[in-house]
Parts: sequence; structure tokens; C-alpha cells
Amino acid sequence: MMLRPFSTFSTISLLLLGTLPASGLADQILKTSGFSTCSADTTITVQNVDLQYDADSKQVTFNVAGTSTKSMNVTAVLNVTAYGTKVYQNSFNPCNATTFVEQLCPLPVGEFSATGVQTIPASYASMIPAIAFSVPDISAQATLELKELGTGDEVACLTSDVTNGKTVNVPAVSYVAASIAGAALLVTGASAIGAAAAGGSSAGAGTMSPSFTEVIGVFQGIAMNGMMSVNYPPVYRSFTKNFAFSSGIIPWTAMQTSIDNFRSSTGGNLTNDSVQFLRNATLVYSDGTNSSVSKRSFDGFMSGALMIRDSLNTNAANASTNATSSDSSSIQTTVHGIQAYVEQLSVPQANTFMTVLLIVACVIAAIAVGILFFKVILEIWALFGSFPKGLIGFRKHYWGTMARSIVNLILVLYGVWVLYCIFQFTHGDSWAAKTLAGVTLGLFTGVLAFFAFMIWRTANQLKKAEGDVSGLYDNKAHWLKYSLFYDSYKKDFWWLFVPAIIYMFAKGCVLAAADGHGLTQTIAQLIIECLMLGLLIWNRPYERRSGNVINIFIQVVRALSVVCILVFVEELGIAQTTQTVTGVVLIAVQSVLSGALAILILANAIIMMCKENPHRKRRKEAEKMNRDLDNLTPLDARNSLLMDPSKVPMNSAYEHDPKNALMKQNSADSFMNEPANPYAGSTPLRPYTPPTHRSNFSVGSRENLVSGAAPLGGVSGSPPHQPTLPNVGGNQPYGRYREAEY
Repeated sequence: MMLRPFSTFSTISLLLLGTLPASGLADQILKTSGFSTCSADTTITVQNVDLQYDADSKQVTFNVAGTSTKSMNVTAVLNVTAYGTKVYQNSFNPCNATTFVEQLCPLPVGEFSATGVQTIPASYASMIPAIAFSVPDISAQATLELKELGTGDEVACLTSDVTNGKTVNVPAVSYVAASIAGAALLVTGASAIGAAAAGGSSAGAGTMSPSFTEVIGVFQGIAMNGMMSVNYPPVYRSFTKNFAFSSGIIPWTAMQTSIDNFRSSTGGNLTNDSVQFLRNATLVYSDGTNSSVSKRSFDGFMSGALMIRDSLNTNAANASTNATSSDSSSIQTTVHGIQAYVEQLSVPQANTFMTVLLIVACVIAAIAVGILFFKVILEIWALFGSFPKGLIGFRKHYWGTMARSIVNLILVLYGVWVLYCIFQFTHGDSWAAKTLAGVTLGLFTGVLAFFAFMIWRTANQLKKAEGDVSGLYDNKAHWLKYSLFYDSYKKDFWWLFVPAIIYMFAKGCVLAAADGHGLTQTIAQLIIECLMLGLLIWNRPYERRSGNVINIFIQVVRALSVVCILVFVEELGIAQTTQTVTGVVLIAVQSVLSGALAILILANAIIMMCKENPHRKRRKEAEKMNRDLDNLTPLDARNSLLMDPSKVPMNSAYEHDPKNALMKQNSADSFMNEPANPYAGSTPLRPYTPPTHRSNFSVGSRENLVSGAAPLGGVSGSPPHQPTLPNVGGNQPYGRYREAEY
């Protein structure tokens, strides 16, 4: 039987080759990965199947073990499909001379085991396409049916995935993604560290896009895409696993064992939901593909029909041992959605929330210890010498830096936290874990709600007092407490952090609440992404033009990704070849986005060293102008009366400082014996206009130069009098006249 042509297979394979590291193209091996039964008949039970084909040596190595309830002669029927299309079909009799297998001819009662190596003739080996050995995460399945020779009744059915050992799920991708996120954290945190070092005078560098929050949000989006309950092709399913770290899922066997023990003591059931169970189980996905979590080869008979006997070593003596040792490998569990995503990472579904909780606790502890350690270093440094002046601020405000970092972490993780907490409520079995999920979700939501309320209240107070919310950016106290929520937005769009939080909550809630309903998840996610995209395009809220361009582009990619995910929805019945091509397109687009973010982060690092944050620049200019105005004296006015009133910062943070206000009052009291704060309630400076009473002045004689003044020569020979100030309607002192005139 020859392989039928499959042109689409070649096209897909060439596309997939672009995602494969060059170092992985050397091996020419096909093997099976995991197996599951496709028959309800229990006449034959297979505990272990391990088969591998080496194209270089053209040899097949196999190891089969199982049990049978009766002795019989059987016929094996093999079907191989690739990307949903049948590409191979054949049948063979283990009792034939060319395919003779002693332990299967006839099939014995009780336990049986057969191992051996067979050479494949070149005529059969040439039927296997060369690209099958190089395509990562090839979507191919082999189904083996055993039928009783006389009656044709099916007595066993096994299905297994075929793999060549190549995959896009490689540690290097996770390391690169983590490095990009780390670089974004360093660049974004540079100004925050500078703010602490300068005593809190620096505006945050969050206005630089892409920030750490934006980068980690992109990676979380890719991971959350992989959690949707749709029929992903294996290549995209493997790709999304690389970004699990961004959502807090980090495999750690010792931690999982501890969580299992915790669940066991608080009402959990470990029978089918524990790390030990996953270690021996085969995951069966909704599209029929399967994989072995333990990475051991519990494989099927994909190349069985190609076996032409060369050498066979049947080891009946070890049949009992093989069957016993492999017995647990026959465990199968059907998975989908969030469960499928976390369990392929060796995290039981009921352990998901506790895993993330412990990882986040470790991160918070690392932040606290790191900041305190740096504080200790500064204190020791201060005892033996003087450290740089810029570090004095951090030494005084390290508690504020720690609190700000933890709140920022809550903001970054809020979307996935909602997801895991709701998933724990619906799929968890430990009352203690559910309680922790409820408490932490309420705590995180309460923290964000508290800051949202405080910012809203502060903005309203500033609007009433000053007419706008500039104080959120110009006032150092407000900036230090609240800026991490709005530092990247324009002043008119400070409120956009509220829709951003709602956006994260909605995504996590929909994904967890609709788990198992792929169509509902996809449509709801598409609506959410499109609403956020429309909000960004309509308002363009970011302070920098680059921020608007980058964030709109990120949101466009998110929306298009959800559109592509519609192709994987089972209800729509899209062909598997189309799904695989769509998966490759998704990988390409999201990989390009990640690479672009890395380049932009590098560019931002260079720009940040050359260009000052716009909010910080404006605030410093206002503070400098205030200092200059406070230093004015009657003998050194420095043209203050000619200044443009629109550029005088009447509402800056300096004006609201009680100490500075008292200083101004004392200075005013000593000038012309004026009452305290003579300018209180006055209007801003305006251009000079001559008073109306001057129009009556006569310039014909020096005596009448000032109305009402005595002649310069005196009266009746009296000594001349000095000129006196005119009476301009009311006995006003000079200071009042000056205020009225200008």
C-alpha cells in the first residue's frame, strides 16, 4: 500500500520549518507519544507500547506489553492521518511469514510482551516524506485496530500521536521571553528607582512604551489564548506553553507535592487529580490528540504495517515485569481549556491557584528582601563614608518604594488572578484553597478600588480648587502615591486606568466562567478586545505619540488573535489543515510582536538616557519659576511685571505648600507695611493700562505736574515743599494703588 499524495501537507510543513531552531534538524526519527483506547471492548488490554523508526538506519524498534482474556488469532489494521487527512492504511497478520511476531501468533491468554528490531526495505522507507522528520509538532495520529481473524470482531483499538521529537516548546523561547520582560522591568523601573533615590522628585518612566506592564500583558495574552476551550493544532498549543511563566504557572514538582498534601488535609481528593496521577497519565485533548505528561514513550503501532521481519527478540520471561511496570501508564484523562493548559505543564488543575499563590508570594518576598537588603547596604555605607547624593532619597523612602512595587505587581497580575480564583471556585476541591482564593481576590480588588477612589477624589478636589487635574502630575505628593496608575496617560485621560482594570477583570472572568465553552469564550473575548481597541483609537490617551502607536498595535494584534481563534472553534467545523495554517500565522504574528517589543525596549533605554520624562520636565519648570518669583525684591524685580501671565504657575504644588505660603506672608508684611498676604484673592497679572485720572494732568507747568501739590518755589517765600502723593479717591496706601493699577 502506497502513501497517497498530500500537497497541502508540504505547504504547511514548509511554513512550520520557519519556527524550528536550526539545531533541531539533524535527527531523522519518528516515534509515537502517548496512547489512548478507542474501543469499549476489554478483551485485550495494552499497558505499554513503545515504537520508534530511525530513517538513517531504516530500523523499527518496538516494545509491546498487555493482557488478553482469551487466546485468538488477530489481524491488525493500521490507519495514519496527517492534518486531518488519511495518508496511510494497511493491514497485516502477525502469523504471516513476512510479519511474524511469535507472542502475537496466536495472542495468548494472560500477560504477553514482545520486543524487537526490524529493518524496513528501501521501497517502504521512501514512502515517508522527508519533511515529516523536520516539521515541529507534526499533527499526525496512528490508529491500530485488532480484529479477531475468524469473525472480524474488534477486540482492541489504540490511537497514538506521531512525533519526530521537534517542537516549538523549547526552554530557549521561555528564557528569551523572560529576558524581554526583565529588560522591560529594568527600563521601566529605572525612573522609579531614580524617584526613590532623589527623594521622590522624579516622575515615573512609565510613559515610555512598551513598559513592563505592557510587555508582560502581551505574554499573558498569549498564555491565556492557550487556555481557551478550542481545538488548537499541536504546534500552537506547544507555542503558548512557552509563556506560562507570565501567568504564574511554573512547574516545580516539590511544590506540587506540598500542595497535594495541603489539599489532602483540607478536603481535597487526590485520586485523579494529583502530580502523581499526572506523572502516569496520558492527556487526551478534545480533538483526539494525546500526550504523555511524564514524557515517557507510551506509544502506538504507527509503523507496524511497515515492519518487515529482520530480527526479532521475543522476551516472554520479562512479560510479567513489563506489564506490571507499565500498568499505570494506561491511565487516560480527557482535558480541555484551562485544565489542558496547566496539566500539560505537570500542574494538576486543582493545584492551579495554590501554585500561582505560592509563586507570587515568593516574588513579593524577593521584592521586600531586595529592598531591605539595599537599605542595609546604604546604612552601612553611611557609617564608613558618604554615598552618592542621589541615593539619599531611597534611604528615606524605601517603605514607599516597597509598597509601590507590591501594588504594581497586583496591577500586573490582576487579570490572571481573577482567572485563577474563579477557576478555583468552580474546579477546586479544597475548602482552604477556596477560602484563600476568595480572600486574595477580595484583597487585590479592594486595593485597586481604594486607589481608584482616592485618585478620583483627589481629581475632584483639584478640579474644584484649581479648575483642572494638573496637580495629579505636578504635585509631588500626588505623583508618588498614585502615578503608577496613570503616568503613561495624558492629563485629560488620567481616568483610563479604570477601564484598563475592568478590561483585565472581564477577560479573566469570561475565560474562567465559560471554561469548556469555546464559542462563548471566543465571542466574548472578541467583544472585549474590540471595545478596548475602540477606546484607544478614539481617545489616543498616551502622553507620547509612540505610546499610542505601540499600544494600538498591541491591541490590534490581540483582537486579530481572537479572530484567528474562531477558526479553532469545534462548532464551526473548520478543516484541520486550515487550523494548522492559522496556528502558524498566529505564531508568526505573536513572535514578530515579541521581537518588536524587544527592539523598542532597547531603543527606549537609549532614549531615556537622552530625553527627560515630559511630566517631570513640566513640573521642574514650574518649580523653578516659583522659586524665581519668591526671590523677587523691590530692587530686583527681574522684569517680573513684564512676564506673560499665562506662564505664571499660579496653581503649582509650591503654592500649596504651607511653609512657602507663610514665607510669602512674612515677606509681604515687611514690604510697605502691608497686611499679610496682600495679593490674596487678586486676579492674575494683566497688561498695564493707564488710569483714567491721569487724563486730567496738566503738563504745562512743573507746579501743576502733580495735582494738589504746592508750588516748587514755595508760598510767600516759604521754603519749598517736597512733592506728595496725590489723593486718587480714597486714602489708599501705595501698595493698594499698585495692585489696582496693575
